[in-house]
Amino acid sequence: MVFDELPVSAAEGCILAHSIGLLGKRLRKGVRLNKDHIDELTRAGITHISAARLQKGDIAEDAAAVALAKALVPHPDQAGLRLGAAFTGRVNLIASSAGVVSQNVEKLIALNSIDSMISLATLPQYQQVSIGNLVGTVKIISYGVPSDKLQAACKLAQAAIKVLPPVARSASLIVSVSKGGPGEKGVEAIRQRLDALNISLMEVVTTPHQTGAMSNALKDASGDLILMLTSSATSDLNDTAPKAVRAAGGNIERFGMPVDPGNLLFLGALAGKPVIGFPGCVRSPALNGADWVLSRIACGVTLDDRSFAEMAIGGLLKEIPTRPQPRRRSEG
Repeated sequence: MVFDELPVSAAEGCILAHSIGLLGKRLRKGVRLNKDHIDELTRAGITHISAARLQKGDIAEDAAAVALAKALVPHPDQAGLRLGAAFTGRVNLIASSAGVVSQNVEKLIALNSIDSMISLATLPQYQQVSIGNLVGTVKIISYGVPSDKLQAACKLAQAAIKVLPPVARSASLIVSVSKGGPGEKGVEAIRQRLDALNISLMEVVTTPHQTGAMSNALKDASGDLILMLTSSATSDLNDTAPKAVRAAGGNIERFGMPVDPGNLLFLGALAGKPVIGFPGCVRSPALNGADWVLSRIACGVTLDDRSFAEMAIGGLLKEIPTRPQPRRRSEG
C-alpha cells in the first residue's frame, strides 16, 4: 500500500485518508474515490488530498478483516460466537451463548506479531460472558494489508477462539448454619451467579455446621455441581467443611487460592461431581475468586495447581466494602 499526498486529478481509485467537508456534505475517510468524487473535490477548489493506493497483492481492510475473522471462527455455531458485519476494517466476535472464553493464547500472540497492521484484541482467557457480549475484535489498522501477511495470520488463527458453554445444568447448595452466623444470607447472590451460566439451583439444603450433618447432605446432593456455603470461614484443609467432603467419600483437590477476595475457597470432588466450598465473599454479588472457579468448573475447564497460580496475576480484585477485615489499615 502506498500512502501519500496526491493531486486530486490523480486520485481516482484511491482511498481517502481524511474526511473532507464538501458544500454541505461530508466525504468520509475510507471511501474509494470515483470520478464523481473527483469532480466534487475539484468543484470545491481542493487540489491535493491524503490518500492510500492499494498495490498488487494487497487486500482491502474490510475483506482482510472478514477473512481473518472467518479463520478464527470457521464454525460460529460450534464456537458459541457470531461474526459482526465488517466496517472500517473491523469485525467483532460476539458471544452467542453463555460460558467462558477459551483461546489458544500462544497462537494469538503469534498472530499479533506478524504485522502491526493486523490485530486481534480479545477478552482475557476464561472470562465469563453472556449472550451478546463482545469477545474479540479483528481490526485491520491500515486501509489494506499484503496478502501473504494476511494468509500467515489466517493460518495461525484457525479455530483459535471459542466460548465454552456450561456442561453442568444443575447445582445443589449446602448451607451450614450456627448460632450467630449469617444463616442463608448469600443464597440469592449464588442463584444469580448460576442463572448467568444457565444453571438451575435445584436445592438449598440447610444443615448444622457439623461434619456429620454436612457429610449426609453431601451424599444426598443431586445437582451436577455441589456447592457449599459455610457459616464460618474454612481456615484449614482439615476444617469442618473439607472434612465433611472426605467423610462423604470425596476428596479435596485444592484449598486456598491467590485471588483476593476469595482466598478461602476449596475445590474437591464427590462421586464424579465437582464440589466447590465457597469463601464468605460470595454473599456479595461483587466479583471474587469464586466467580472464576465456578464459571470454569461449570464449563468443563480442568483446574490444577498451575491454573490457580496463573490466577494470581490480575487476582487482586476490587475491595468489598462490607468485608470485616479489609486488606489494608485505615490511613489518616
